[in-house]
Amino acid sequence: MSALLEMRAISKVFPGVRALDHVDLTVEEGEIHAICGENGAGKSTLMKVLSGVYPHGSYEGEIVYDGRPLACASITDSEARGIIIIHQELALIPLLSVAENLFMGNEVAERGVISWRETFRRTGELLRQVGLKEAPGAIVGKLGVGKQQLIEIAKALSKNVRLLILDEPTAALQEADADRLLALMLELKARGVTQIIISHKLNEISRVADRITVIRDGRTVSTLGRAEISEDRIIRDMVGRDMAHRYPDRTPNPGDVLFEVADWSCWHPEQAGRQMIRDVSLAVRKGEIVGIAGLMGTGRTELAMSIFGRSYGKDHRGTVRMHGRPVDVSTVARAVQAGISYVTEDRKALGLILEDPLLRNVSLANLPGIARHGVLDKRREAQVAEGYRRQLAIRTPGVQQKVVTLSGGNQQKVVLAKWLFTEPDLLILDEPTRGIDVGAKFEIYTIMKDLAAQGRGILMISSEMPELLGMCDRIYVMNEGRIVGELARAEASQERIMALILRDEGKVA
Repeated sequence: MSALLEMRAISKVFPGVRALDHVDLTVEEGEIHAICGENGAGKSTLMKVLSGVYPHGSYEGEIVYDGRPLACASITDSEARGIIIIHQELALIPLLSVAENLFMGNEVAERGVISWRETFRRTGELLRQVGLKEAPGAIVGKLGVGKQQLIEIAKALSKNVRLLILDEPTAALQEADADRLLALMLELKARGVTQIIISHKLNEISRVADRITVIRDGRTVSTLGRAEISEDRIIRDMVGRDMAHRYPDRTPNPGDVLFEVADWSCWHPEQAGRQMIRDVSLAVRKGEIVGIAGLMGTGRTELAMSIFGRSYGKDHRGTVRMHGRPVDVSTVARAVQAGISYVTEDRKALGLILEDPLLRNVSLANLPGIARHGVLDKRREAQVAEGYRRQLAIRTPGVQQKVVTLSGGNQQKVVLAKWLFTEPDLLILDEPTRGIDVGAKFEIYTIMKDLAAQGRGILMISSEMPELLGMCDRIYVMNEGRIVGELARAEASQERIMALILRDEGKVA
């Protein structure tokens, strides 16, 4: 194979930060090339340089594409050369149809008038290519994230893509949708489409990648051929050290029951009569990390949000107890007052104000904690934020830094800091390591370990079974809005968890 793309000595500087430092990348024609690295290593920045998000002249170095110099002033320029990037945050318009999204800015027209007949015909053709059976007129916002990701790929195919860049394409997908997407990548490869994938999911990379380039601290560390690919080698190159243990050692020492939910039920906020949570009962002891396992859509997040201030659902029934006493969780403020905090699975949309600085995000959930006589004390706010910055090892030049500029792992730490400042007894962590790299995951796990050692209770929802098995003292298994099983640490395994789910599916059927 010959090189389709060569990026030579690429450097990119932001105020106070060198994001890329003489990075080299070579992608062969027709291959799937993975780029790995910790959050903040420079992976997405490198792809933004390639695609024209950061235009020629704003970086140093040289790009050669298909044997000719590439100097893009915008995404329009890169797309004209067949380079299409699909960002982690999908660029679809939810209220428009599939067809309208596919051909926006690339309309099918006859004599200056859009031909909807031809647009729908081509849309159907593209959807078949990516394995979707949706109608061209279907509204995108009503489709699942997995289908939306495939629509983004169909959109790329409509632009005669030659080099497809996928940035964390499976981060928000459940396993079945992720498998479907990876299979499509292999199909596209067979059709001659060259692909670059950025991902933290090393098992997926091992499955589809022909070669892997590892970037650390803005520099190229290694490029590995398929025969050299192993998770241990990738992790070593990513973090600069061996990580024989993915989870911190801890000796569980649970105390008295801290948190109890009894016979908890709630109904869908919009669909009358649809029960989402069905008579759930569970408990968490002091110093205990308890997991909730289950496939996406089984009610895990709905359960957490309904407990936390009834921020999901309506007609809630059941009892919540803290330290053996019933507590009022009818609003978020009352749930926080009762000693409960909830770290959302969607940190960017629901957990943070991205354009605000770190210190404002940290103080947001506990403004009385930085007020004197009803007036916010800016000095106290800065002191609190600086304390959490050091305690949680948040990598940032200072507490005035905008959160939007931080890596995913550091953003997650800011969300944790915000809720720790409310001094909770129980933390509900919903997908706490989604979209962050191996090194940052270990840091989050260590924070969880330390919180449990302090006697706090942790209820963790995760779609990654190895994470639940590696961190939890007990695991509840959910399906169809119900608890269908409970496993102690010693008896838990991926097989037993799936057996509980599938056995319950048989009962439902």
